[in-house]
Amino acid sequence: MLADNRSEIRKVLIITLLLNIVVMAIKAVVGWLTGSLSLLADALHSVTDSANNILGLVTNHYANPQPDRDHPYGHQKFDAIGALGIAVFLGIACFEILSGAVQRLLHGGQLVKISPNELWILLIVLGINIFVTFYERRVGKRLGSAILVADAQHTMSDVWVTIMVIAGLIGVWQGEVWNIPQLQSLDVFLSFPVALLVFHSGWKVLTENLPWLVDEMAIAPEIIHDIAMDVPGVVNCHSIASRGVVGRQVFIDMHMIVNAADVETAHRITEEVEAHLEERFSPVRILIHVEPPAYQSDRISYDSENRSH
Repeated sequence: MLADNRSEIRKVLIITLLLNIVVMAIKAVVGWLTGSLSLLADALHSVTDSANNILGLVTNHYANPQPDRDHPYGHQKFDAIGALGIAVFLGIACFEILSGAVQRLLHGGQLVKISPNELWILLIVLGINIFVTFYERRVGKRLGSAILVADAQHTMSDVWVTIMVIAGLIGVWQGEVWNIPQLQSLDVFLSFPVALLVFHSGWKVLTENLPWLVDEMAIAPEIIHDIAMDVPGVVNCHSIASRGVVGRQVFIDMHMIVNAADVETAHRITEEVEAHLEERFSPVRILIHVEPPAYQSDRISYDSENRSH
């Protein structure tokens, strides 16, 4: 049975929410004071960090892994839905960054003014982002939480965005020091790769969680077949199906022909197959329909050396 880790996940989300609010506020203030488009875009990216944490808290409240009468397979798809919500926020952030950069290129805007003190503040912000990323990822993988891992991925994109923004602002600052006005354009041009990084993060979150929601095959049936056939007493198996995500939760259904003269022997063989599958793919819920040795069907998926149909 899956453990209910929602209280620990909620604690992590609250801590990261508070840190993300601090990061967002600092970026917004420094961006407004300096007139940096890339930094304001980065602040917008951080707004989605905070929104993701709030979304995660709401999702976590409903994502109980334990089944009940209305949800006999548990509630973990709420977790995947929350992760897809993060992908939506990332898409919005990407659009806002690109539209702001295009507007600046077409119509111009205020010059960026940056000082060493503001750059040091941004380095502190970068350190907070790095801490949040590794903290969420470590706890998310330990607990098997899609929402924490997805949010860590989002925050990692924020780390790279902030690094690029700081590099660009250092260039702008050097342009002021050495009177090179062309370096002002660094701030706008860096907005485009920032948007690409944001889009990449959203796409990765989408592709990692969509299979869970559409019941995509989790394990190749050939692999399940081979594991079952290694157990003495198994003659053949067919109608093998699986769904879920390996490492998070997998459901396996199959029909299995067993060489057993009584129910007790068939039960023992079935439990041994389940143990092998659980050892390989845990956490997993397995449903096996047992059939007698003489069973024949055109639906049998695989031929074995011991039996042909």
